[in-house]
Amino acid sequence: MTSGVTVSKRMVGRIPVRNLWLLMLYASDLTRYKDRFNALVEADNDDLPDLVTELLVRAVDYRLRRNLTRGYRDHQAVLPRVRGRIDILATEAHQLLSRGEVACRFQDLTINTPRNRLVRAAMELMARVVSNEGLAQRSRSLASSLARLGVGGKRPTRSDLALDQIGRNDEDDRFMVALALLAFDLALPTEESGPTPLVSPEREETWVRRLFEKAVLGFARVELEPLGWTVRGGVPLYWQVSTQSSGIPAFLPRMVTDIVLDPPCGRRRLVVDTKFASIFTAGRFGGVGFKSPYIYQMYAYLRSQEGNDVQSEGTNGMLLHPTIEDSMCERAEIQGHTITFATVDLRESTAAIRSELRRLLRNGG
Repeated sequence: MTSGVTVSKRMVGRIPVRNLWLLMLYASDLTRYKDRFNALVEADNDDLPDLVTELLVRAVDYRLRRNLTRGYRDHQAVLPRVRGRIDILATEAHQLLSRGEVACRFQDLTINTPRNRLVRAAMELMARVVSNEGLAQRSRSLASSLARLGVGGKRPTRSDLALDQIGRNDEDDRFMVALALLAFDLALPTEESGPTPLVSPEREETWVRRLFEKAVLGFARVELEPLGWTVRGGVPLYWQVSTQSSGIPAFLPRMVTDIVLDPPCGRRRLVVDTKFASIFTAGRFGGVGFKSPYIYQMYAYLRSQEGNDVQSEGTNGMLLHPTIEDSMCERAEIQGHTITFATVDLRESTAAIRSELRRLLRNGG
């Protein structure tokens, strides 16, 4: 087991683990639970895995006392009587009727659902990770209770979880699953080896880039939606084509923005594009400059939408990069659109990171 003190000082690349935990928290599905989420955000991030495990333990204990949700599982069996649907091909191929049997396909209720398997696997994992031994013991005990009820211990695949749809009346299950998924993420950089270790700088960079994009979107939802902002992620934009040949749609590049923020009171829309690579590149004649493709991309996002609606007029843009060097924030107005070039230093304290993100998104830079 890794101690909390050791974990808090660990780095992934040059980023402190506690700051990765902050990004994971905002990237998680827990952002939909605003009241419960705020307690996690305000907590000491050095103890975040312990706090998430504590919440998971409480959620599982609550569900066990009120019976875990069951689900249907597909079965195939040779039976002496018909159950469900008859598998005619299998029945005829094996001449089962002559033996008084029939091949059947049917469903039955089971507690061994993907969501319950996910929770058991998460609790067993966190029992090895958390620094509080009492909490680890409670986690192991509840995982054993799930096992005795017939819940398997193998973590389900993404496709398994996708098939296990959580209904509108299963909100407690949704919260429990969100905690379990976050627990797996938090454990990722705390274990020296595990089911999904970070093993190379290239893999770490790709992983953190995707994490940063999701975290900024989650942060915007938590911070801005209560203030009346509309926050959207992965918004497709369309070229305003007046005439076209039949083949051109297949060749025009797709435009999908990372984040679109519509503030209240008719203020200007903000399009945010997150990048993980450096915002700078070497200049042709010496020195450094902003990377041209990033600027062209943002320029296309802003100018191509002019005339679509009132908010598209004068839309502002922001290229937002994480950095492990000095922070910067520069802006320029280009043909009526203000474009901001900003960075967030991931080596700063979690409070400083949150404060800087809040300032950038609320003020458009």
